[in-house]
Amino acid sequence: MAKLSRLEVYNLMGATGLVPLFSHSDTGVSKKIIDACHRGGARVIEFTAREYNAHMVFQEMSDYIRNKYPEMAIGIGSITDAASASTYIQLGADFIVTPVFREDIAIVCNRRKVAFFPGCGSLTEIAKAEEYGCEIVKLFPGAVYGPEFIKAIKGPQPWTSIMPTGGVSPTKESLKKWFEAGCICVGMGSQLIKQDASGDFDYDKIENSTKECLKIIKQLNAA
Repeated sequence: MAKLSRLEVYNLMGATGLVPLFSHSDTGVSKKIIDACHRGGARVIEFTAREYNAHMVFQEMSDYIRNKYPEMAIGIGSITDAASASTYIQLGADFIVTPVFREDIAIVCNRRKVAFFPGCGSLTEIAKAEEYGCEIVKLFPGAVYGPEFIKAIKGPQPWTSIMPTGGVSPTKESLKKWFEAGCICVGMGSQLIKQDASGDFDYDKIENSTKECLKIIKQLNAA
């Protein structure tokens, strides 16, 4: 079961403005990535269910965070059906992320009072997601729509909270465009948690990049 309420998750996302996301089949590597992100200041992290053993890795990560970083929220991404959402909620997911809006997943999450962030690509989809109780929607793929899309949505719907994922870089130039457009936070994967040609991670670099991103976001939100 989720250790944090959905309100706590929303507040963490709004306070930090960054959701690092990654996928890996090795539990040890995944824990090191979590450690690096936490040292960098991240308090929300998304694990994407793309590996064949994703549920096993996620359960160990969930237990690890629950015991070592109780103030940190961990969610599961790339979920495509209600049964999978229910499974990961049982394994400790604090939030569910999907590439598209799914009514069946929204119902499951609402019933369990777990935060749900669906991928949306139109005002109609966003409005429907909000009708189903989604406080924050994911703009995906962000690179296709761009910051201007958020700015346009916030015109008629200033209450809408949007998290772009895909197309966000850990640079001041990129972050400035998204936050000035009105996003509440950004999801960042391979641009933040990079592998070298051998598939290895530089954990110090992940920590420093996370720290720098959060510093930039804080400055932007204070402006």
